[in-house]
Order: sequence, then C-alpha cells, then structure tokens
Amino acid sequence: MNILNDIYRCIAITLTTATFFATTSCKKFLDVVPSELVTSDQVWGNINNANGVLANLYTKMPGCLTDGWTNEICAATDECFHHWGAGYYPLYYNTGAWNAANNPYDIWADAYQKIRQCNLFLENIDKVPVPENQQSYYATVLPRYKAEVRVLRALFYFDMFKRYGAVPILTRSYAASEAGALQIPRSPADTVANFIVTECEAAADILPLTYPDGDLGRITKGGALALAARTLAYAASPLFNGNPLYKDIKNQDGTPLFSQAADKEKWKRAADEALKVLNLNQYSLNTVAGDPINSYAKVFNTRNWDEIILAKQQGNSKNIEMECLPYGGWFGGWGKYSILQEFVDAYEMDNGYPIHYPSSGYDSVGTWSGDIFGADGYSENVHLDNISKMYKNRDPRFYATVSFQGSKWATNHTQNTPVWMSWWGANGGTSQGWPKSTGTYPVSGYNPRKWIAPEVDMLNYWTSPDAKRNDPVIRLPEMYLIYAEALNEYNQGPTSDAFNAINKVRARVNMPALPIIPEDNTMDGFRARVQNENRVEFAFESHRFWDVRRWLIGTSVDNGPVHGLNARPTGQELQSSGYDVNSKEAGLSVFYKRIVIQTRVFQPKHYLFPIPQTEIEVNHQLVQNYGW
Repeated sequence: MNILNDIYRCIAITLTTATFFATTSCKKFLDVVPSELVTSDQVWGNINNANGVLANLYTKMPGCLTDGWTNEICAATDECFHHWGAGYYPLYYNTGAWNAANNPYDIWADAYQKIRQCNLFLENIDKVPVPENQQSYYATVLPRYKAEVRVLRALFYFDMFKRYGAVPILTRSYAASEAGALQIPRSPADTVANFIVTECEAAADILPLTYPDGDLGRITKGGALALAARTLAYAASPLFNGNPLYKDIKNQDGTPLFSQAADKEKWKRAADEALKVLNLNQYSLNTVAGDPINSYAKVFNTRNWDEIILAKQQGNSKNIEMECLPYGGWFGGWGKYSILQEFVDAYEMDNGYPIHYPSSGYDSVGTWSGDIFGADGYSENVHLDNISKMYKNRDPRFYATVSFQGSKWATNHTQNTPVWMSWWGANGGTSQGWPKSTGTYPVSGYNPRKWIAPEVDMLNYWTSPDAKRNDPVIRLPEMYLIYAEALNEYNQGPTSDAFNAINKVRARVNMPALPIIPEDNTMDGFRARVQNENRVEFAFESHRFWDVRRWLIGTSVDNGPVHGLNARPTGQELQSSGYDVNSKEAGLSVFYKRIVIQTRVFQPKHYLFPIPQTEIEVNHQLVQNYGW
C-alpha cells in the first residue's frame, strides 16, 4: 500500500491492540483501546481512546529487535550468516538481489502511515473532551503527550532518513478530497535531518528527565536529545556530507537533494548535541563489580533503565533464547545465526591491541585451558579446557557475545555445559554442528550469545522463567562514541575529550584506555578505533547495517567472501585426519581452518535504498536514488 492509498482511507484508523505482557509497573501506560475499527469520532471523542492512540504509536517504534525476536538484519552485515536457506531476507542483500520493487526492509508506506497517525494525534488531541474532574491533570500532561508524539514522528522520519536520505516531509494529515492532487517532492537530506533535530529539541524543552515507575518507557528529555544527536551524526557522515555519488540527484525543479559541500561544522553540531545528553548526568553504564563480562551482558538480558536512554518495551519471553541458543544437546535452541570470523577478529586483545598488531600477543595456534570469570552467564569462575588460543585474553565483550568451540553456558543454574561446534559425525545432538546438509546448525563454528538470559532453560520450556529485557533503541555508549567520533572529525584528529569519551565505554569492560598504538593519535587511526568500538559495542543491535552505509565502507566490508571455521569438513578431510571419521577428534583436527561461508555483493548503489517504484508511479514529483 502506498502513501496515497492510506490517505484515501480518510481519517478512519485501525487501532490494533498491542500484545504486551509487561511488568506490573508498566501496565497503566501500555493499556490500549480494543482491536476493532474505530471511527474518528470514537477516537477523538474519548480521552481514554486518545490515550490508546499514543500507546499504540509507542508499539510501532523501530528498535533493535522485531517483536521481541532477534533482528535478521544483522545477517545482512559482516556480523553473521543466516543459514536457514533461501527465502530469508538477508539473502537478498548478501547477494545483491534486491531492487526498487523487491526490497525486504523497505518501510516507505508503513512509515508514512505511522507519520499520518502522529499528525492526526497532534491535530486532534487538544479537541478531545476531558471530564471535569480530570481537567487539571490533562492540562499538565497533554503538552507532554504532544511532545512525545513529535519525537515519535521524528523517529519515524529518522528511520526513513537513514534508508532513503531525502524524503517528503508531511506535517499534517490530508483529507481524501486532497489526495488526488497530492504531489509532494522529496525534501533535501539536510532539510530532513534539520527537521528531525528541530522537532526533538523543541520536544526536549517540554519532556521530563524521568518518569515514575508507572510511566517507564515513555520518551524523556534525554531520549529526544539522543535521537537528535544520532541524526546529526548521520548527517555529518560521508554518506550525506559531500558525497559525490549523489551530485545529480535533484528534484524536477533542479533542487539538489544531497549537499556536495563537505561541511565539518556538521560534526561540531553532532558533538554538541551528544554532549547535551551526557551533561544531563541522568544515565550510567551498567556495571557488575569485578565482572566486566556481565557488566556488558546484563544490559541485554535484564530490564535495564539506567544505561538505556530510549527503550522499546518488550514482553517477557524466551523468543531470543529459542532463536540464538545452539541447536540440540543441552541447549534446545534453533541455532539460527552463524557468526563470521571477520566479526570475531574485530575484538581486540585485553591489552587493547588489535589482534593483527605485532605487539598484541595474539596466537591462533595451539590450545589453552584456564578460568574466565563470568563467562557462562553468571558471576563465577568458569574453567575452559583445551580451547583455541585465538580465544584467550580477548576483550571481555567477546565472551558476552560469542559462543565458540569449548566455551560454556549455564543451562540449569548448576552446571557449565561446553558448546561443541566442530563436526562429530552421527552424534545425535551431542555436537551443535549437526550432521545435516541443510537446516539448523551453526555452519561457521560460532553461535550468538548476546541477549541470552542464563535463567532461561529451553529444555524446561514451560517451567523455566522467561527473560525480562528491554529493546535498547538508544544506549548511553552511543552518545560517548558519537561525541568521540565527531570531535575527531571536526578537529582533524583526536582531542583529550575524544579519548575520554571512548575510554568511558572501554573502561566499563576493563579495556585499557586509548591511545595505545601510535596510529591512535592520528585522525584516520582514531577513526578506525571508533568504528571498531561501535562494531563490538553494538553487535547484534541493528547498528552495523546502517553504520557501514553512513561511513561508506560497505564496498569494502560487505563485498566479497566472508569466512567461518571448518564446521562442515569434507569426507576426504575427515579421512585424512587419521581418526575415526565419525569421531569428535576427526572433526576437531580440521575445524580451525578458515573457509568461505558466502561470497557477498555490495555495490555503490546499495548505500541508500531505492524509492519504491509503486510510490514513483503515484507521486510523479519523486525522483529515484543513485543507481536504481
């Protein structure tokens, strides 16, 4: 459905009940109107129904996760591979087989429907009759409601901005009588970014810093400013800031849609906006005393309100555990994603050196046995036996994010169960590398660990507790890293404030402060550090897909072969090992060879999404993006 079709529906809107199983403290806020067709008079003639419209809009927020499940978009990046075969969305992006008529993550029509609902709310909320005994209360909260909706609308526009760049800006709803003549051109990308920022800053002047427990999850002043900072960071990035690829993308009246002047002042704006959030002193990085692994991990498997600036509330569930835990054996998951070796190699050594740096101490030959505190999901020493030395002494976030051969996971609160990823013949599920040519198993020798809650036991599905987590739309580390990145770009090299900001994020997991190597003191070297810090800090949070685009590095990192370990050896390899071909020893002896998992395609046109062809056919003012 395109935007004009939605307008033809006049002002009747459908309010679908949000299926939320929230904590008691959030119940009041999450109540919505019944799931039935509601007319304009019914909605705007009743304050409770109008409240339901706002609650419904919150359920439409784009987050890291999809309805409480992992987001498949991570498999369209160099983070991982979705090995369930043809028909799954990431495959289109990995092979370059997508276009203006076939774009799985296109949101054009859906986003404008959400924007229309925001506009209707803003136009009508002041007209809703309020009972006399509630007028004092609503006189206070209605201005805040409107501020919340302005930020939600800005968030929906940002979701379009990062996909398409320049888009039409609609700030009011349109009646059916206007729809036929509605021919609106795209607003330049800078105009879209400035609109989002202006809306967020205006709303921030009204929104509170915090809410009582009954209203947790609503947008705060910090949430509004953080969205503005993120938008400005994107606007300052090479994708939108002087990108010569887009010099010929102009509206029919000749208006350029993408500025060709690289303006470093945009980085100054981004730094200043991020600093506004940091100076609120309202947020703190999660820490578990003496346990850097769980200091990071528990942000994603508990309901955190201190580090997460803008959250999309999630119902309690085992969905993520079902998708991400290894397949078979003690784990009972689906093993849906296979982490790539390129992603594993992005983690520094715990001395702060990149693994390929001569002084790093990295060693991929031989095995190691030892204790790692908190590496099973709990805060206790975990003894690992005969693991590859490549997994020794790495950034603690690695152990919170990746399950590897020989790592352990607490499945029933009392025992640490090793994860076996190497080939093990007809093992009946003892290994998570099942003897199948297709289906559910990690083909790369790695499995995701981030997001998984230790208390969830998939083998006791109905009796073990559900995980309680938030969907972190924006977290505090993003503000530190935007600030560090923007200062480096603006000053043509890192400043002490830039180092301090990135080191805040690193210190939470006991990673040593930068600078460490001489390159850290250069503009390009520090940029590489910031980009890598984003990569590991926001792994599997739907950042990487967009970051490689805004940095214009997709043709390097998402183009060509991607690798894993040899979890699916050939019969000849197993026979040449000298062991029983069905034995664990045979599989392990050939396991640590790097193999190509997939050869990917990323072309320059893939940096921005195409405008949907159906929209161009209806709105003749729309011009197409580069390469499409």
